[in-house]
Formats: sequence, C-alpha cells, structure tokens
Amino acid sequence: MEALATILFVGAGVGFILGLRMLAHPETARKGNLVSACAMGSAVLGTLVTILEARRGLASDAVETAASASPDALLYVAGGLLVGAVVGIPAARLVKMTSMPEMVAIFNGFGGAASLLVGWGTFQRASTAHQSAQRVLDGVTGDNSAITTEVNVSLTALLGSFGGGDGRFITATIFLAILIGGVTFTGSLIAFGKLSGFITTRPLLYRGQNLINGLLLMVIAGAGVLLVMNPEESWVLPVCIGLSFVLGVAAVVPIGGGDMPVVISLLNSYSGLAACAAGFATDNTLLIIVGALVGASGIVLTRIMCLAMNRSLANVLFSGFGSVTKQSSGAKGEHREARSLTPHDAYYVLEAASSVVIVPGYGMAVAQAQHAVKELADQLEANGADVRFAVHPVAGRMPGHMNVLLAEANVPYEQLAEIDDVNPSMETVDVALVIGANDVVNPDAKGNESSPLYGMPIVEVNRARNVFVLKRSLRTGFAGVENPLFYLENTSMIFGDAKATIEALVGEFKSG
Repeated sequence: MEALATILFVGAGVGFILGLRMLAHPETARKGNLVSACAMGSAVLGTLVTILEARRGLASDAVETAASASPDALLYVAGGLLVGAVVGIPAARLVKMTSMPEMVAIFNGFGGAASLLVGWGTFQRASTAHQSAQRVLDGVTGDNSAITTEVNVSLTALLGSFGGGDGRFITATIFLAILIGGVTFTGSLIAFGKLSGFITTRPLLYRGQNLINGLLLMVIAGAGVLLVMNPEESWVLPVCIGLSFVLGVAAVVPIGGGDMPVVISLLNSYSGLAACAAGFATDNTLLIIVGALVGASGIVLTRIMCLAMNRSLANVLFSGFGSVTKQSSGAKGEHREARSLTPHDAYYVLEAASSVVIVPGYGMAVAQAQHAVKELADQLEANGADVRFAVHPVAGRMPGHMNVLLAEANVPYEQLAEIDDVNPSMETVDVALVIGANDVVNPDAKGNESSPLYGMPIVEVNRARNVFVLKRSLRTGFAGVENPLFYLENTSMIFGDAKATIEALVGEFKSG
C-alpha cells in the first residue's frame, strides 16, 4: 500500500510536468490539460491510499502521526471532492469564453486561499499539540517555570517535526504560505471585480500610495520575523493574515484594466509560490514540485507580458504601472472624422485582396465571433488570398486569450503569426482586419512620446494599404487611450456587432 501511494505521487508529479510541457503548444494543449487533470486525480488517489494505510496501521510513524491528528481525514477528502465536482463541472460547462479571464482570476484566488489555509492549519496543529502537552505538564508538576519554559520552546520543535525539517524554517514557510496566499486571494478578487465590471477598470490612486504599501510590507515582514523567532506569539499569525489581505487589495487596485493580462499572470505565479511554501511547511514533495512549476511558469509568462506592454517586472511587483488616464491623441479643439463603410462595401475590397491580416481583440471575444472569423478566413483563402492572424500577446483580458478563442474555432496554428513576423511586411498587406482590438494597434505607441502607450510593441496595421476596424463605436479601449488609427486616410470603420458584421461579409462571399 505504501509503495502504491509512492507510485501514485510520482506519477502525479511526472504528469504535471508533461501536462505543462504540452500546454506550451496549441496543438497539444487539449491533451496537456487532460494529462494534468489525470495527474491531479493520481495525487488525490495517492492521498486516499495514504490515509487508508494509516488507518490499517501499516504506515510509517510519520504518516501514522499525521493521520492520527485528523481522524476524519478521509471524510474531509471525500467532501472536498464532492464540493469541487459540484462547483467545477457546471463552471467548466456553463462559463462563457468571454468570462474565462474572470474564471482564471477566481481560480488563482482560491489557490492562494487554499495555501493560506494549509499554512494556518499546520501551525494550529502544532500549537494544539503544544497546548495539550502544556496542560499535561501543568497537571503533573504544577507551576514549574523551568520545565514550562522548556515546553514553550518546544513549539518550534513540534513545528519542525510536523513539517519534516528545522522548526524555524518550517515556521518561515508557514508565514510565506499565509502572506503570499492572502495577497493572491484578495488581489485576485479585485482583478475579478475589474474584469467583471463590478469595480471600475480605471486605476484607483491616492497620494503616497507606494509609500504606504511599502510600509505595510515592512510591517508584515517584521511580524514574520517575530513569528519565526517566537512561534509562541501566536497572535501574530491572524495579524499577518489580515495584513496580507489588505496588501493584496492595495497592490491590485492601482492597476488599470488594460494591464490585467500582466496582473493575472503574476497572480498565477503567486498562487504557485504560495503552494510551494505550503509544500515545505507540510513536507509534501508533490506540492513543492507543482507549486514550483506554477510559480516559475507564471514568472516567465509575466516577463513575456511585460515585454509585450513595454513594462518592467519591477513596475509590476511594486504596482508602479497602470496609471494610464484618458488622453486625446489629437490637438485640443481638433475636429476629426472617421470614415465608415458597410459590410457590402468592404466586401469588394476584401474580394480583390491577395493578402489579409486579421487582428483579433477583446471585441471578438465579447461578440463570440471566433467561429464566424474562421469561416471568413476560409472564404478569403478559397478566393486566393493569403490569410494570417496577428495575435498580440496582451490582446484580450488574460494571457493567451485570443489563442484560446481561435483554437476553439479550429484556426490552424500555422496561420497564427507573431507581431515581429507580420510588421516587417505590413506595407504589402492589402487589408488589415482589426476585430475589436484597440490599444494593441494604436500607432501613438510608435510615434507619440506623450502617449501613455509610447514604446509598447503593437501590430502596425496603420502601414497596411487598407485597414478595416470592426467596433461598435469610436470609444477608447480598456486602457482609456484614444486611437488615432480610426482617423487615418487608409482606415475605414465598420460599426456594429463584430459577429454580425463578419457573418454579413461571409454572406457576401457566398452569394458571389
């Protein structure tokens, strides 16, 4: 039985690594997700086997001690599986693709909360054992201060025995699990609110914000040092939990909605780091491995998002970005008019085009137009046009948002192109079709130093021969910055629902 549990845990670790590797490519992402799910199932089965093994008295002393501290462990695991299935299955089936960023944010938050609870539970378990020993000692020896002091100090040893390491190190990992988990939980809730529209997407700033956040972090760090040096000061732990919640809110509130892809990837990394710390606290090798994988991949993805938005990682960590305010790209008092076309008029240009670049954005997700876009691409290819999809890394509301939607519509991976592959030949493109994208095609990022987006790599559709922008109106994007692309001579706006517009274009091609 013990060997079976080991095999299941090792299999789970290998499965997580393989699943993460397969998620790196769109063609194998679905299988990677399935492999990761099976790995999680293997980890749960391994846990159940370990509990049954301890119940039968066949486990090692360490495992048996852990099981005896929680006689209802099997019931807890079964209850967790039931609740998870009741929540997870409907969520996976009913949540719309447009709401996927919010769902990812919530998942990150729950992951952080779970690590916080594991750290808190580990400390409470050691504290309860210490208090029991204290009562036994007091009953035997009375008020013997020398022995009492010895037992008080032994709380550190108890933490070390439960965590399988040095007591102070285990206490430090418990503190980190609680701190990072708490920040991830409340930070993810704020991100969810911004993505859902419950909270304004504009940055909420106040004077001295960074200074206050820095002082708050210093207070938390001081509390953590006190806890590590004196675990008996158990009152410090609830204080750390409360302050970590406050820090999570304070860190994400100042960030604008346009920077949410960076925030989501960073919070994903935080959830992994919290899980890794919880793994050290509980001497769980599998949790350490999984947490390290999530944390490292999240940091790498955050770095990619930062480069795509011309932000530094330090800006993200210290909430020094997202203070974009609404600014006009034109001079004050300048009157500009955007030219508009009907789908019927746009069809004639597309019908004559030999090369078309499609730039998907959040508007495509809102309209759920990905399948119609795939059908239009097929019609264009059948008409002899070369069709490519220029996917900006931060298009949408979460990392890979557009890739997920296009993969759902079975757009071939070969048609997806990086912006560095598309921009050099943009002058030769007959039509650049922008579907709901805004900030990622804003030419001010290249030529207007006063723009908040200046320096951000964009899809340079403004250099194409014709640009068709599908939007409901001329309103700004999520970053709140006006887009001069709408008023260029080679740009035509096609107003209306993106899906209805694309379907009208497909109808024009079919009618010939």
